[in-house]
Amino acid sequence: MWLTLTILLAVALVVLFIRYLQLQDTLRRAEQDAGAHIEELQERYQGQALHVQTQQETLFNSMIEGLLLLDEHERIQLANRAFIQLFGASADVRGKTVLEVLRQHELAELVAKVAAQKQVLGHELKLGGLSERWLQINAAGVFNGDGKKQGTILVFHDLTRLKQLERTREEFVANVSHELRTPLSLIKGYTETLLDGAKDNPEVETKFLQTIQRNSERLQFLIEDLLTISELESGRLKMNLQSVRLRSLVDRVLEDFKTQAESRHVELKNEMPELVARADSDRLQQVLGNLIGNAIKYGRSEGRVGVSGRLAGGNSVELCVHDDGPGIPPESIERVFERFYRVDKARSREQGGTGLGLSIVKHIVQSHGGKVWAKSEPGKGAAFYFTLPAKQEATN
Repeated sequence: MWLTLTILLAVALVVLFIRYLQLQDTLRRAEQDAGAHIEELQERYQGQALHVQTQQETLFNSMIEGLLLLDEHERIQLANRAFIQLFGASADVRGKTVLEVLRQHELAELVAKVAAQKQVLGHELKLGGLSERWLQINAAGVFNGDGKKQGTILVFHDLTRLKQLERTREEFVANVSHELRTPLSLIKGYTETLLDGAKDNPEVETKFLQTIQRNSERLQFLIEDLLTISELESGRLKMNLQSVRLRSLVDRVLEDFKTQAESRHVELKNEMPELVARADSDRLQQVLGNLIGNAIKYGRSEGRVGVSGRLAGGNSVELCVHDDGPGIPPESIERVFERFYRVDKARSREQGGTGLGLSIVKHIVQSHGGKVWAKSEPGKGAAFYFTLPAKQEATN
């Protein structure tokens, strides 16, 4: 859609540009032929030329794509506001070459290529700097009725967001493929071994079947988490908001993790005061379950995991799940909520899990209108915070 609109606007600009050039030619002829009426004709044609130029610049600056018009000597005649913003160029660029303004040799070569080929479509330009950016450039020569080149028009479309989404998609597919491949390979390998005769040994058979079952469950959890992420990101998963008494809900979640905590001799502590939040009870249990499960798995053996909370600003409730384990390295704090990101890959896979738990936590909390973050000092444990809307008191 944007490409069609860009082409239509570019055509309009070319027409205006050619009209502007034609008026300039007419003005020059008028200067030669008009004789005594030269001043009157100059004012008339100059007024028309100024009007066309104003229309051209207004249309130019209304476009979200960057546009550049060069004259027959490849010097800039017009540059719209979007172009100036894309390249961070100065506003005074008229009369200069592309190379003088931008120091972009690749772009200067593109302009030369247009001179030889008349048009270049779909050229991608990568810009360096603090943050990587990508632009798609469509360029074409402007010719008069005699086929003589009168200039060049270039249209710049920012592809950075599309490139980022494509990279995210590729990373996501690669991560999902890896996470699926590991349990599938184990299931396949142990099944083939059983079929080759290991089933005749009851002790080996039981061990292999337990491994197959464990990896089947891992696949099931991964698929369920992927579906949850998809529903949350698409907005299809609706929150059933109601009043939730946080202390009693935390009690229920901690009870579910009692066996897991006892296996690592971890003490579970409910430090939540009697607060009430407006939340989806089932999804809130999922958030707390992910955070508490991670704290038990990655915290200290014979350590302590607690859940606390407080009113934050009167309109929201802040909850915290904390442990006294080894903590999270500073370079990982900002990335722990990314899909499939693991602080310690070897330990994470040994402990199990899909690598999607904290990403699901983030999306559920954001769906409630809250925010989530983590704090940690290496060797001093980790704390995961999130906010929820507080239940508003009824007013008369």
